[in-house]
Amino acid sequence: MRGYLVAGNWKMNGSTAANDALVAGIIANAPPSESVELLVCPPFPYLSAVAEKLAGSRVALGSQNVSQFQSGAYTGETAASMLRDVGCKYVIVGHSERRAMMGETSEIVAAKFQAVLDTGLVPILCVGETLADREAGETEAVIDEQLGAVLNLSGVDSFVNAVIAYEPVWAIGTGMTASPEQAQDVHRHIRAALEARSESVAEGVKILYGGSVKGDNAAGLFSKPDIDGGLIGGASLKSADFLAIAEAAATLG
Repeated sequence: MRGYLVAGNWKMNGSTAANDALVAGIIANAPPSESVELLVCPPFPYLSAVAEKLAGSRVALGSQNVSQFQSGAYTGETAASMLRDVGCKYVIVGHSERRAMMGETSEIVAAKFQAVLDTGLVPILCVGETLADREAGETEAVIDEQLGAVLNLSGVDSFVNAVIAYEPVWAIGTGMTASPEQAQDVHRHIRAALEARSESVAEGVKILYGGSVKGDNAAGLFSKPDIDGGLIGGASLKSADFLAIAEAAATLG
């Protein structure tokens, strides 16, 4: 039983007061289900403060990004060891916004994935296609390239300690959502790509869906056999919205 992971990616949002209220609401009302893990990923400046608020709770802390380098003269970068030091358990790598806006190639993402693993943290590898890719019938080819860069560098066994998030770029922040069937098709393809190298690794890895998940569509998505939770953007900024998604997972778990 893989269980569910419901991860909130706050992106570049938040303030000390807003974060305190959000975390308090999540902790106070989180579903008690042992099969659902909750995760919040605030911006870098708030990691330590949020870690203090989460202490003793069942909600994990994650980072939205990391450097591929472990230390040195890299102004403005943050090493995985630093993230571990402030209490992170998970680190998002390869989010579509960083690939598109910050020019992160699949090779850079793979290096970040390995840096996270080397530090004993859990990478959440994001993969996904644009609307143009989908309309051109290139969804699987794009996924294979992005996933393949990590497999080639780190090997399939690295996914024993990793999570994958499928995020159709055309459904992020647009209000559009892949149908449960569309999402399941891609999740199944991702798991099959891992199965080709290791059936046991493929069976154990969590694959999240990220693309305008809300309380009213979460159950339909999470009920599919290869969808193991969600990487939540906008709906993670209000505790009631985030917890509605967590409750949907809990009813299935």
